[in-house]
Amino acid sequence: MRIGMMEQILFSWSGGKDSAMALKFLLEEDRCNIVSLMTTITKDYDRVSMHGFRRSLLEAQALSLGIPLYEINIPARCTDRDYAQKMQEAMDHWKQKGVTAVAFGDIHLADIRTYREEKLSAAGMSALFPLWGMDTKDIVRTFLDEKFRGIITCVDTTQLDRAFAGREMDASFFRDLPTAADPCGEKGEYHSFVFDGPVFSNPVEFRKGDTVLRDDRFFFCDLIPL
Repeated sequence: MRIGMMEQILFSWSGGKDSAMALKFLLEEDRCNIVSLMTTITKDYDRVSMHGFRRSLLEAQALSLGIPLYEINIPARCTDRDYAQKMQEAMDHWKQKGVTAVAFGDIHLADIRTYREEKLSAAGMSALFPLWGMDTKDIVRTFLDEKFRGIITCVDTTQLDRAFAGREMDASFFRDLPTAADPCGEKGEYHSFVFDGPVFSNPVEFRKGDTVLRDDRFFFCDLIPL
């Protein structure tokens, strides 16, 4: 990853573990300025897409991180075409403000990386992947060593038992993952919400609510702001 002199970067922020780790690495760079976090919100539910936690908790994360938040609102049944249009509008907006690159927390999924690079290239921007190619076990080890704290908000029950929903991401959680599961959930096994760690000025406070099944497949643990 090459970062030019004080390059203006937009950070694609999901609120989960990989985003938090990628942000940590970027913030350690001396020559980049993260101008904003960019997050997709499913407007029908007022929640972060895929990860399923409330917009208010996303806003609390951004406040603790001290980085402005830019939200992209999409419908629950958003088509690929509509999603691409929303992202194009966002890139046009930020390019006019001097942003030249967007950073992502992707690790191994080559098709996703290629998609992002192609779309950004068409917009005259580049893509950065601070975690790319890293061993996911090493990422987990650093996550724990750096005292990040997160909680599982969504579990794909075709890959993990529903009991993992709502669990804190401590050493016992990672030990209990099935051997077939990727430690970082790279195959979509789980999604998370990070609420504390070295990139935060203070913990994001919440309590656990109900755990519900959606689409006959995904268990979501609701997190209620305090």
